[in-house]
Amino acid sequence: MPFSLRLAFRYLYSPNKGGFSSFASWLAIGGLSIGITALMLTASIIHGFQTVLSEKLSSLEGVGRIQNILGQPITSTHPILDSLTQIYPNRLHPYIRGVCIARSGDNVDGMIVEGVKLLPKAIDLNQGKIKRGNLVIGKSLAQELKVNEGDKLYLQVFSSGLKTSFMQKIKSVTVKKIYHTGLQDYDKTLTFMNLDDARELFEFNEKQFTGLIINDRIIYNEMPEMNYPFHLENWQQRHTLLFQWIKLQKWPAYIMFGLIAMVGIVNIISAIAMIIIEKSRQIGILIAQGTPKEKIKNIFILQGSFIGLMGAFLGGCLSMLIIWLQLKFEILSIPSEIYFMDQIPFSFDFPTFGLILVTTLILSLIASWWPTKFVMSLRPTVALRYE
Repeated sequence: MPFSLRLAFRYLYSPNKGGFSSFASWLAIGGLSIGITALMLTASIIHGFQTVLSEKLSSLEGVGRIQNILGQPITSTHPILDSLTQIYPNRLHPYIRGVCIARSGDNVDGMIVEGVKLLPKAIDLNQGKIKRGNLVIGKSLAQELKVNEGDKLYLQVFSSGLKTSFMQKIKSVTVKKIYHTGLQDYDKTLTFMNLDDARELFEFNEKQFTGLIINDRIIYNEMPEMNYPFHLENWQQRHTLLFQWIKLQKWPAYIMFGLIAMVGIVNIISAIAMIIIEKSRQIGILIAQGTPKEKIKNIFILQGSFIGLMGAFLGGCLSMLIIWLQLKFEILSIPSEIYFMDQIPFSFDFPTFGLILVTTLILSLIASWWPTKFVMSLRPTVALRYE
């Protein structure tokens, strides 16, 4: 083992119980580990919000939707839509959306009903097909209405596609499935039924619908520019404010928890400085015996680097363990009314994790080098004056 490395480990695992070297080193490792854990968990939560929201929103709403810019029903016979359905046969799925009041006994609540041929990817039911007379509702809405799978619901219509009548239409449906996404805005309001049922319920004719759903990202990217009165909208555009809020919170969070990690880096400077002061007599002996100051300087740089490596390793392992436990058991919950989901959405953001660890090692090297300047100016006569 090289001389510098051997002494660095000896100072780190000092057998002298009265010495401060080993204690200061392990304090620095512990402080840096806590800072790295906080920073990596912050990066994981930010990335998790973006990833989980993206996956859930795209699985519920599709990659994109073609709609009338005025919110009016569109017809499949329109030249623009007719050409698109010919270019992408069976890839553009029509849907009909409207607002209803649902009643179950004395319980009443509003809902958005979406009639589809195939259910979204987030809902697993009969290979995505829903039969006539059935309804799929969210968990929060089911709790509000106090219904279970197999119970009857009565829908009272307040919006229609063609006719405006004073007669309020009522339709009975059976709750086929209760889905749960963790997104409160969807679990409490959005329901799904068969497209033909929705057409009758909202009084659309056979060629009319609210819009077209695109589930294939490749097809969405190939879509031509929509002309008036149609527009193409994706799930990110529908929730622009939400994703802008995430971006707004990203850098302040990184800076705040990055400062916690910087405290660990400062601890390395103080630990190495105190170790050098404590070992000044031993350093003086080494210099008097002809050991080059550069080699002595490398001892403490190696020790600081090892502190940074151990702190980054322990902090990384601890953060990985917390993320895994949350993903596995969903221990940490949050109010869905505020945060748009009911669980803290951790995720493994490996590129950011790697950047944090590499930056930590580089800063640890710099922090170790800074106090070693004292070694270069140390004179053996001063260090050994009282020996």
